[in-house]
Amino acid sequence: MKLDAIDRRILRALQRDGRMQNIELAREVGLSPSPCLRRVRLLEEAGVIERYVAVLDAAKLGVGLTVFARVWFKTQDAEVTNQFAEAVRRFPEVVECYLTTGECDALLRIVTADLNSYWRFQADHLTRIPSVQSVKTDVPMETVKRSYEIPLP
Repeated sequence: MKLDAIDRRILRALQRDGRMQNIELAREVGLSPSPCLRRVRLLEEAGVIERYVAVLDAAKLGVGLTVFARVWFKTQDAEVTNQFAEAVRRFPEVVECYLTTGECDALLRIVTADLNSYWRFQADHLTRIPSVQSVKTDVPMETVKRSYEIPLP
């Protein structure tokens, strides 16, 4: 789908506030409500807008620790990679997982209540995935920036 300037304005506005009412969105992007709603529906149908979510405060929900785990596989064939991916999808603590090139094979963002909870998760689940050779964990000291907005030209 080829995006024009108005589509980009719609996407920027919805990334900031996915609950924005259509009338407010239309006013912000310079359209009347009907054409604005039609464009949003087309963006949804094309899969440009995948879904709408609520961003939660993890600390207020008791899962305020975020860690990054670098994972190395025993081998790097498709079967091992698929086995790892299947296992990781079952763990709600793993909120992001990327298969990578370079030093490690996968990078995970994991949220838990505290360091002890993470340690139990790593020992009881992560390192027990048969394809995992080793795990190195990085604990961030401070969040400098956290955004869910995709930069649009």
